[in-house]
Amino acid sequence: MRLARAGWDRSAPLPPAVFNSLVACGTMASMKSPKTRHVVNVVALLALAHCSDDGGNGPKPDGPVPDGPSAIDQRVTGEQTPADGPTRDSAPTEAGTTTPDGGASCAVFPASNPWNTDISSSKVHANSAAFIASIGATKGLHPDFGTVWNGAPNGIPYVVVPGNQAKVPIVFTDYGNESDPGPYPIPPNAPIEGGANGAGDRHVIAVDMTGCVLYELFNAWPQPNGSWEASSGATFDMRSNNLRPIGWTSADAAGLPVYPGLVRRDEVKAGAINHALRFTVSKSQKAYVLPATHYASSSTDPNLPPMGLRLRLKASFDISGFSADNQVILTAMKTYGMFVADNGSDWYISGAPDPSWDDDDLAKLSQVKGSDFEVVDTGPIKTSY
Repeated sequence: MRLARAGWDRSAPLPPAVFNSLVACGTMASMKSPKTRHVVNVVALLALAHCSDDGGNGPKPDGPVPDGPSAIDQRVTGEQTPADGPTRDSAPTEAGTTTPDGGASCAVFPASNPWNTDISSSKVHANSAAFIASIGATKGLHPDFGTVWNGAPNGIPYVVVPGNQAKVPIVFTDYGNESDPGPYPIPPNAPIEGGANGAGDRHVIAVDMTGCVLYELFNAWPQPNGSWEASSGATFDMRSNNLRPIGWTSADAAGLPVYPGLVRRDEVKAGAINHALRFTVSKSQKAYVLPATHYASSSTDPNLPPMGLRLRLKASFDISGFSADNQVILTAMKTYGMFVADNGSDWYISGAPDPSWDDDDLAKLSQVKGSDFEVVDTGPIKTSY
């Protein structure tokens, strides 16, 4: 949808305690991008010393803009302790595993779900070369996640909530007719991409691992009474393969869930990502491929990628020269591939921020070029609802 960042911050990770405290107070979003590790640490500590919770009521950006550059996708990491607002018996926590449950067990969609399907042997799409050329055959991958970028945690945020998390009203300001009505179990201090004052997509994601339901908001703003305003929102039963209604968006342009497509740190540390990933393109087609249910373009150029188009890293691509962490990510791209999920910067791969990411190592993924991918034929391209 949205506002992309063009640079790459290779600053060293903040200590986890400082990182999480800054996230909680919401001040990191207003910090300028530091140029050195020293600036990161000095500015971060000064911000921590003066931080206060302003409720995230800064200037609100416009709604989603088709074919615009991508938002600054940001995720926080660490435990989230609710601020003032509805009470609950147990506090929400944050994690980055496929089943971040703290005891409960809930898979992120069935094994038969497209997100979890092995497409390593699926046939190549007849128009693969043209699709790749339109995205950029010579452009490199860009990991749109890491530690800190532009003064904020770098990635898409989510919070795991208990089954008894208080549900609060959601007021939809732009796409209410394509949104699942509230209430949603969103804590008043749920992490927002870009921080409390972020001007990007401002995704908010809550994962209920007890009820196995995923709640996602786009352009979300917390309100003083504990409710939220958002441009759009979607809920997904993670025990089901049901899709959004055809023609409906979600918190993502394609009508897809965001959470299952994130690169998450603890999956990488565990040695395997067993699901497809999510990425963006700068120009898309007025069309979609299931499981996507929505397009976000006016162009009928058949060589532009439709929403939901699925790509995979070629089996012949040699990943042996990459780090163990990057090999996990690249192996997932070979096995499960990645979906075109939104309009944004070309080849931007979404993930969750974590202070233990090695930004310099992740940046080496740019050595992988568009020509190293191929498009998989997963079904007909639909041009109308």
